[in-house]
Amino acid sequence: MLARSRLLQSRKHSRMLYLSSICHYTVAKFKGNPMLSQRILILFAHPNFNQSKINRRLVEPLKKLEQVTFHDLYEAYPDFYIDVRCEQKLLLSHDIIAFMHPFRWYSSPAILKEWQDLVLEHGFAYGENGRALEGKKLLSIISMEGTKESYQAGGHNHFSVRQLLAPIEQTANHCGMEYLKPFLVQNASKLTETEIEQHVKELERLMMALACNNIRVA
Repeated sequence: MLARSRLLQSRKHSRMLYLSSICHYTVAKFKGNPMLSQRILILFAHPNFNQSKINRRLVEPLKKLEQVTFHDLYEAYPDFYIDVRCEQKLLLSHDIIAFMHPFRWYSSPAILKEWQDLVLEHGFAYGENGRALEGKKLLSIISMEGTKESYQAGGHNHFSVRQLLAPIEQTANHCGMEYLKPFLVQNASKLTETEIEQHVKELERLMMALACNNIRVA
């Protein structure tokens, strides 16, 4: 019992250090770099990250980009106890928010839905005086097993990915945000090394374009 209590305390302490670092360092980092016209927050949600070949490759260069804050929700909140004020502070200090995750049952992993339910609260993200996210951009970065052909009318999944992402797009609309064209990595487990590298470079180029405010809303 004592050992379990110590383990829980250790995890709580580690989480507090992580959140303190990402919340406070991020704001200071951008304040010192006026050349970064658009600040990007990647909210990463993958319950089995260590087993994901494609996401480990995609994430690696993103963590090195100065204009990007990479925030792993499962690492920060293994117990799902989300620090709402910290998350809202992160949102306020960035211009572009990216939901990066595998496509699970035509949606996002559970922690990202929990994050939306708690962080995008009335009076902050929507409703009377809830204009904190107005004018910001929202992007979906999604990996999936299905092919492009399977996500269309008459295909195995009947709907396009963009149609299935309608709840996320409407969330952006409801919060006064602009929803960008999703970045998709499809047929993920069957990609060749060359194809994976192509996706990695495309995503890195997209981040650079976003940081320079050089991209159109889809």
